[in-house]
Amino acid sequence: MSSSRVRRARTLLGSALAAGALTLPLVLSAAPAQAAPTSDWLHVEGNQIVDASGKEVWLTGVNWFGFNATERVFHGLWSANMRTLTQDIAARGLNVVRVPISAQLLLEWKAGTFTKPNVNEFANPELAGLNSLQVFEKWLDMCEEYGIKVFLDVHSAEADNSGHVYPTWWKGDITTEKVYEGWEWAATRWKADDTIIGADIKNEPHGTQGDTERAKWDGSTDKDNFKHFAETASRKILAINPDWLVFVEGIEIYPKPGVSWSSKGLTDYYGTWWGGNLRGVRDFPVDLGAHQDQLVYSPHDYGPLVYEQPWFTGDFDRASLERDVWDPNWLYLHKENIAPLLIGEWGGFMDGGKNEKWMLALRDLIVDRRLSHTFWVLNPNSGDTGGLLGYDWATWDEEKYALLKPALWQQDGKFVGLDHDVPLGGAGSSTGISLSQARGAGPGPTPSASPTPTTSPTPAASPTASPSVSPTTSPTPTSSPTAPAGACTVAYSASTWSSGLSGSVRVTNTGRALTGWKLTFTLPAGVQVTQGWGGTWTQSGTTVTVTNAAWNGALAAGGTAEIGFNATHGGTPGTPTGFALGGTSCATA
Repeated sequence: MSSSRVRRARTLLGSALAAGALTLPLVLSAAPAQAAPTSDWLHVEGNQIVDASGKEVWLTGVNWFGFNATERVFHGLWSANMRTLTQDIAARGLNVVRVPISAQLLLEWKAGTFTKPNVNEFANPELAGLNSLQVFEKWLDMCEEYGIKVFLDVHSAEADNSGHVYPTWWKGDITTEKVYEGWEWAATRWKADDTIIGADIKNEPHGTQGDTERAKWDGSTDKDNFKHFAETASRKILAINPDWLVFVEGIEIYPKPGVSWSSKGLTDYYGTWWGGNLRGVRDFPVDLGAHQDQLVYSPHDYGPLVYEQPWFTGDFDRASLERDVWDPNWLYLHKENIAPLLIGEWGGFMDGGKNEKWMLALRDLIVDRRLSHTFWVLNPNSGDTGGLLGYDWATWDEEKYALLKPALWQQDGKFVGLDHDVPLGGAGSSTGISLSQARGAGPGPTPSASPTPTTSPTPAASPTASPSVSPTTSPTPTSSPTAPAGACTVAYSASTWSSGLSGSVRVTNTGRALTGWKLTFTLPAGVQVTQGWGGTWTQSGTTVTVTNAAWNGALAAGGTAEIGFNATHGGTPGTPTGFALGGTSCATA
């Protein structure tokens, strides 16, 4: 938890300066002595993000845009209460928020130039009379109160609702040097505040071989080399605030072997989503010198309702997406233990078809590999994806949230936050715990490396990417020894809606250690599993069988496995019965 005194003193000073009321030296009385808060800064070890003690953490959050746009403040504050939305984010288990901003806004804040933000002060009496910077820092106070962490994303050069469409990090009067200047100001401003844990250097650099301006990735210092820009910006940030994580996205195209960046050939490049192409890291990795342990790569990925990419034709599935798209573009960085990944944007409409199929496939990859991510998006007004909220900015899309929920960090039925002192949800939270309360070394084991495929189809260049279900597959588990009687306990919980449910099952092994396991149980009549995670799921009649996934087969004495499923029901979801591990009945908690 960061020092509230430091930030609130700064906020008072900023308020006085903005109002032109400060004419005498400002004297702040000392606050009562209190225990020093635990530092929440994060760094990188291999393909994991860890805290200062080396404990693995899992960033599982959401995007909330608006500060990047002409409004220069979170969208939704024209009707919704900011505190209520922030409380909901924490209570729903989203432990980090990626906040799109513009380089122009950072420079305006630095200069003390403010436009009146679009805030409904009747709905937000706490924000009455505040400028956009003060609104943002008021929100940081709320995030600290509810145990939420934040990182900033320069979404565009200019404050523009469509600014992300421009392919590069500079535009008009906002030069590359000006972008550096904005980031340096931000790194200085919030250096002492570990509510902000990092910087996403630039959202979705892109452009194809036919574009006048486009982002490339190579070993040069050319103006349009995104690798050089990201490396330079990161070094400038970390020289000021060495504790921030820096998130570096990919580009759109990358030349095939033997092809130079000067080629205009339509088939000479590998293409994917804006920000999603990190093939260049293999040849030209980002070098941060002494601060290499602050680097996280951050691809974006979307479904066919954003753009009908070539890999969505025919009968695609998770295996084909992993082989043809994710592995060669970015997943190899995780599998080969090169660096951690945070998928900065993914999400979309629940269409009951191909888009949902893609979203479930990526969700299952995220869960199985424990990849950090920030879902796109909280806002309902993202035209090509929709959001977690309805247009009243109050009602949650429960079906979409049920899809996302398994990819949120949870232990023993509670969401895990990234603050060591404050549970996710705030003091006395019934839904979340703090990082200090989380057990073990982190959310799960690091999967072993696997080779990157040597070939993949050439995807077409894509337009803007910002805005039937099968069970998770996994290798055949090792055989499960028979557990002694009374050797397991099961805790079951579920959230339901009109025609569906999302169930969570926590299995505790109270017998001897297992090298593989099989859980069976009986569902009420009319309940049909549509997808499961944490293992391989099958259903015959009302009987469900779950065998372990490759990464969670080892179940020590006293160890737990947390798995879950989505299902349809006929109006009466009921509760599963007859849980058994390796054929032996489990007690229920």
